[in-house]
Amino acid sequence: MTGPALALMLAIAMVSRAAPAATPVEQLNTLVEDYFERKLELTPLTATFIGDERYNDRVENPASPAYVVAQKSLSKACLAGAEQIESRRLDTRSRLTYEVLLYECQLTLQSSNYPGLLLPIDQTQSIASVMAGFGTGKSAQPFRTVKDYEDFIKRCRSTVDWINQSIVSLREGLERGITQPRVAMEKVVPQLRAVGVDKPENSLFWGAIQSMPASIQEPDRGRIIQAYRAELANDLLPAYRRLADYIEKDYLLRARNSVSWSALPNGAAWYQHLVRLQTTTTMTPEEIHELGLKEVARIRSEMEAVKARLGFEGDLRAFFKHVQTDPKLYYSSPEELRQGFRELRARVQSTLPKLFSIYSRTDDEMRALEPLNVRAQPKFGMESLMLREVAPGRELQLAIQRQLKSLPRFRRYGSLPAYQDGWALYASSIGKELGLFSDPYQEYGRLSDEMLRAMSLVVDTGLHSKDWTREQAIAYMLESSSMTESDVVAEVDRCIVRPAQALGAKVGQLRLSALRAKAEKQLGPRFDVKTFHTVILRDGPLPLDLLEKKVDRWLRQTG
Repeated sequence: MTGPALALMLAIAMVSRAAPAATPVEQLNTLVEDYFERKLELTPLTATFIGDERYNDRVENPASPAYVVAQKSLSKACLAGAEQIESRRLDTRSRLTYEVLLYECQLTLQSSNYPGLLLPIDQTQSIASVMAGFGTGKSAQPFRTVKDYEDFIKRCRSTVDWINQSIVSLREGLERGITQPRVAMEKVVPQLRAVGVDKPENSLFWGAIQSMPASIQEPDRGRIIQAYRAELANDLLPAYRRLADYIEKDYLLRARNSVSWSALPNGAAWYQHLVRLQTTTTMTPEEIHELGLKEVARIRSEMEAVKARLGFEGDLRAFFKHVQTDPKLYYSSPEELRQGFRELRARVQSTLPKLFSIYSRTDDEMRALEPLNVRAQPKFGMESLMLREVAPGRELQLAIQRQLKSLPRFRRYGSLPAYQDGWALYASSIGKELGLFSDPYQEYGRLSDEMLRAMSLVVDTGLHSKDWTREQAIAYMLESSSMTESDVVAEVDRCIVRPAQALGAKVGQLRLSALRAKAEKQLGPRFDVKTFHTVILRDGPLPLDLLEKKVDRWLRQTG
């Protein structure tokens, strides 16, 4: 066991043994706070994203075996600490925290059984892309003070360590037959080369210098620019180029041609674990595949009904082409699109009290509006997008979650895609109750969003458990939606390198809808939708199985 890992384990163990006279709730609160502190030390990028600036001078190194050992040791130690707590004496809310903690640590231990460290980069996301985003000066990394710049220079050096270790891990993956598909990794090379340019002044990272605040004056200003330029020129940018060279000249020559996760050693079990991780259920890939097929068929039927309401002559494929090309369904300028979103946002905000007694006003501007591509955002998708991504969907849910001061931090800042993505899709599904989707085209936009998530159930499980080819998956999505081919290819390739990641939204939405139907049936005229939504939102993200138990407990108490 490594020194850092042992230290983490001892720290948690000491917490669990400390203050024997403390109540179980006090013991639990101490344990989860110490767990979260250790977790932030292990994942400094996460700390930055939640506004904790103590670790802004480093990055984690998940490609390193020592990192995996440290995570595993932390989870084991935390579980050992939890065993010392008399959980039967916990109140209802503390018991929920206890169960979430066990769930998270147990899944982390299970994840350590699979060699994910050998796949440190793909075309969708990696530390390389996060750091490039930070370097623009427009992301979560702060650039306000001299210390901020000094921290980021150190973080750049830490990124070089991650790149070096990634090459080692990628090389080991080749030897063990554990690689990303060649078709996906071919996209990584140009991404890395676009970042690893020759001149620091031409790189994305130079954005932080261009936006340096006037409050940083000489001699600090000149010293920072000089040190930053040297770090980029001598270390970081060459490291990006070195990684690109390795992937292009070595890795791609031996990367696998298959796209199924099941083609990897122990891949079927690994994929089942990822399904469990992303859906927070015990559903099998086969069950999810069949569910997806049923949902696609249902949504196609509803699309046919919308087409008929519009009086469109032609089959569904012709209608897909129509919504892709009719200029009346698109704004003519970015400003018109912005104004459309502003007006829609105000309208949606005014309707929230109809269905919610727990809500928080989100920011006045949608950050996702910049930069704008009017062709990428059709008018018919606006209502669904607003409900899903802003209010009452993702942004509102996150704002409520962060404001739940009674929750321990590991839950207040936690992420569970099945709950959060599921809530976002559910939020779109209740649009009619808020007075939206009266326009058939807007209703089609909602169905189009839902169709993407339903197709993902079919395509993801098809690729990774049914030996579907990439071409088969692309053809299936093109046949069932009005998505452009480039968007379909991007979605399929994302499913290929991020297996099961796309499953949570539809599984979560269906579970939430089922829980609501159950409550409506059991409570009858006593059912209150505002109360139901409060029950769902007031404890932050939960694994779906725990969420169902919580709702059942509420129904017993209410009934």
